[in-house]
Amino acid sequence: MGLNSNRVDHYSGSGHAGQVHTCETTTDHPVTITVSTEAMTVHNVCLPPQKSTVQKLRHRLSEVFFPDDPLHGFKNQSRLRKLILALQFFFPVFEWAPNYSFTLLRADVVSGLTIASLAIPQGISYAKLASLPPIIGLYSSFVPPLIYSVLGSSKHLAVGPVSIASLVMGTMLTEAVPYNQDPVLYLKLAFTATFVAGVFQASLGLLRLGFVIDFLSKATLLGFMAGAAVIVSLQQLKGLLGIIHFTTKMQIIPVLSSAIEHKNEWSWQTIVMGFCFLAFLLATRHIGMRKPKLFWVSAAAPLASVILSTLLVTLFRSKLHGIATIGHLEKGLNPPSSNMLYFHGEYLGVAIKTGIITGILSLTEGIAVGRTFAALNDYQVDGNKEMIAIGLMNMAGSCSSCYVTTGSFSRSAVNANAGAKTVVSNIIMASTVLVTLLFLMPLFHYTPNLILAAIIITAVIGLIDYQSAIKLWKVDKLDFLACLSSFLGVLMISVPIGLAIAVGVSVFKILLHVTRPNTGVLGNIPGTHIYQNVNRYREAKRVPSFAILGIEAPIYFANATYLQERIMRWIREEEEWLAANNGSSLKCVIIDMTAVTGIDTSGLAMMKELKKMLEKRSLQLVLANPGGTVMEKLHQSNILESFGMEGVYLTVDEAVTDISSSWKSQP
Repeated sequence: MGLNSNRVDHYSGSGHAGQVHTCETTTDHPVTITVSTEAMTVHNVCLPPQKSTVQKLRHRLSEVFFPDDPLHGFKNQSRLRKLILALQFFFPVFEWAPNYSFTLLRADVVSGLTIASLAIPQGISYAKLASLPPIIGLYSSFVPPLIYSVLGSSKHLAVGPVSIASLVMGTMLTEAVPYNQDPVLYLKLAFTATFVAGVFQASLGLLRLGFVIDFLSKATLLGFMAGAAVIVSLQQLKGLLGIIHFTTKMQIIPVLSSAIEHKNEWSWQTIVMGFCFLAFLLATRHIGMRKPKLFWVSAAAPLASVILSTLLVTLFRSKLHGIATIGHLEKGLNPPSSNMLYFHGEYLGVAIKTGIITGILSLTEGIAVGRTFAALNDYQVDGNKEMIAIGLMNMAGSCSSCYVTTGSFSRSAVNANAGAKTVVSNIIMASTVLVTLLFLMPLFHYTPNLILAAIIITAVIGLIDYQSAIKLWKVDKLDFLACLSSFLGVLMISVPIGLAIAVGVSVFKILLHVTRPNTGVLGNIPGTHIYQNVNRYREAKRVPSFAILGIEAPIYFANATYLQERIMRWIREEEEWLAANNGSSLKCVIIDMTAVTGIDTSGLAMMKELKKMLEKRSLQLVLANPGGTVMEKLHQSNILESFGMEGVYLTVDEAVTDISSSWKSQP
C-alpha cells in the first residue's frame, strides 16, 4: 500500500475506509482527518509549510541570534519614534533619565555612598590580588562605573574590580612577567589584557554570541570559584603573617610550604592585629547575612577597619615597626594609558590569553549578578546589551589606567539592600572615589597590608558554597564530578588549567548526552491514552505484540549508530520478555518521536537501515508524532514513502489502536 494515505499532508488518494474531513488551520495547508470504520479517529501527520532555503536560513539565524526579538518595539512606529527607541536601545540612560526624580536621587545617593565605603577598600585590596599597584584598584572604581551608568541596563549592578578576575589576571601575568621584575611591562600587559577582554566582550554582545559563556556551567563555576577562593585565602597568609619572601605560585602545596618555610619571618604584631580584624570582618559579614536589615554593618565594616587599622599604625608606628604598610599613593585622576597598550612583542600572546579568560569570567559574573537582581526586583536586563556595556567600559578603562572590571556580587547586594533605584548609584560611588583620589590618598600611607588581606579573605570566602556542592551530589552526580574536577584543578595545578578542566568537563557532559541519549520502553497507563516509560511508571502496561520505544534526543551522526544498536537490543530484550512470560509474538515496533527535535542524513540512513532489518524479521516499523523538521527530512529523502500509510501516526495511541484494528480485520 502506498503513502497516499490521507494521513500525511501533500499526499492524496485512497486511505483508511471511512469518512474524510478537512478543516482549516492557520497555515495554507489543509489538515485531513480520517474516521475509521471502527469509529476511531486517525489524524494526519502534517508536513511543515513549504519554505525556500533562504527562508529557512533566515528563520534559523533569527532563532539562534535573536530569540528575544529585540527589535519588536520598532514595528509600526514613526521615524522620530524609531530614532528615540534606537537611542534608548543603545544608551539606556535616555530611557530612565527623563523620568528621574528627586526621590530616586535621594535613594541612589544613600546606596552610592554605602557601596563606595565598600568599593574603596575592596578596590585597593583586589589590585594587590592582581599584583598591581593599589592605586590601580581605585582608578578602576572610578571610570568604568561612569561608562556603565550610560550604557548599562541593570539598576542594581555595582561595577568595579572583582576577586576572580583579579586572581586570574595576577596569576597568568605573574607566571610570564612578575611585577617586581619589570613593573612597566607588567602594567602594559595588564592594560592590554583589559583591552582584549573589552573587545571580546563587546564583540560577543554585538554578534549576539552570548551563548558562548554558557559553556561555563553553574557546576563548573561553583568548583572553580571555590578552588580560587581557597587559593586566594591562602595567598593572604603573606599579609596576615607578615611574611616578606613569599611564593608567587598559586597551587595549594607550594603556598602552604612557603608559609611554613618562612616562619622565621612571622610577625606577632601582624598576626594579632590581622586575625583580630579578620574575626571582626567575618562577624559583621555573618550579621549582614543573618539579618538583611543590618546590611550596613557588613558594608561599612571594611572601610571602618581600614580607618581604624591606619590610625593604630600611625599612632603606634614606633612600636609596630614590623607591620608592612601600603606606602605612598599618588593623588590625582586616572592618567591616560592608551600609549601603554602592548600590541607587539613576545608577551602579546600572554596578554590576549589573559584578556579572553578574564573577559569570560568577568562577563559570566556580571551578567549572572545583573539577572539575579533583575529577577528579584521584577525587571529584565538584556544579556547582549550588558555584554556590550561591560566590554566598552573595559575598553575605555584600559585607556585610563584601569584593569578588568565587572558587576560585583557583594557590592551589588549591598547596593540593592541600600535601596538603589537606578544606575545613578554607580555615579555617586564614582564621585566618592573621585574625591578620594583628589584629596584623601595621603591618608592611606600607613594603611597596613594585613587589613587588605583580611578584606580579601572576607570577600572571597562567600565563594565557597558547600551547600550547593552537596545539592549537586544529591541531584546530578555528573555535575558534581565537574564541580570537583574544576575545584581540584585550581587547587593542585593552576587557575587557568582548572578553568580549562571545568570547560572540558562541561563539553564532555554535552557530548555524553548527545552521543548516548536516553531511550526506554513505553507502556499504556490503564484507562488513558497515555504511554509512559514502564520503568518510571509501574502501572504502565506493555501492549501485546507491540514494542513501543521512546527516544529523547535528536538523531545525528554522533548517536545514530548507538541508537540503532540500542533499539535492536530493546527489541531482543522485548522478545525475550514475551517468551519468558508466554506472551504473544512481537509484530510491530513503534518509535515515539515526540522528543526527537531533529535528524540529519546519518539519522535518516539509520532509519532506512533499521526498517530493512526489521522487515527481514517480519516486524513492522512505525513512527509516532515526528516533528515538523523530522517529517520534512523524511519526505525530502523519500524514506517516508517506504513506511506506507500505516507507517506514520500522530500519537502512539492512534498507532496502537489503528494497527490492532487492522490485524483484527484480517482473515
